[in-house]
Amino acid sequence: MSDAAEILIRDPDPRDEAAWRRLWSGYTKFYQVDVPKAVTALTWSRILDPDSPVFARIAEMGGDIAGFAISTLHPSTWTAGPNCYLEDLFVDQNMRARGIGRALIDDLLHLAKKKGWDRLYWHTDAGNETARALYDRYTKADSFVRYRIPLSDYIEWGNSDREAIG
Repeated sequence: MSDAAEILIRDPDPRDEAAWRRLWSGYTKFYQVDVPKAVTALTWSRILDPDSPVFARIAEMGGDIAGFAISTLHPSTWTAGPNCYLEDLFVDQNMRARGIGRALIDDLLHLAKKKGWDRLYWHTDAGNETARALYDRYTKADSFVRYRIPLSDYIEWGNSDREAIG
């Protein structure tokens, strides 16, 4: 039996919280970010809330939680149906190269077709060559550049600043 046949992709259960938090910690450490504990708790709460547009899929292998995909469904101005933004995908460091990341993406593609979503999209760090090797098997990266302003850091510009830029 191949590793891929042993992978179970499923909805999260409240009992998965400790395992998910362990993986979440590895994920945030990989990206060198410090997500406040309250935001982590809120994320888990959103994942379990059936009315939230945020949802997760859990990858289980050999009875152990080996990875997760966290996505957000949202309307789009470019499509009639909803778009699915795959925001976070992570596989336990000790479980990599077994098809778990591929199984998580395949599962989202299956859900997209089944539920009538129009697009699945994601982004990753340009230097994340391992992830990009997997993602390039699905589609090539587009030419868009992302801009992000943390509003906690935002200071409103005066009129003279706006005029100077454009």
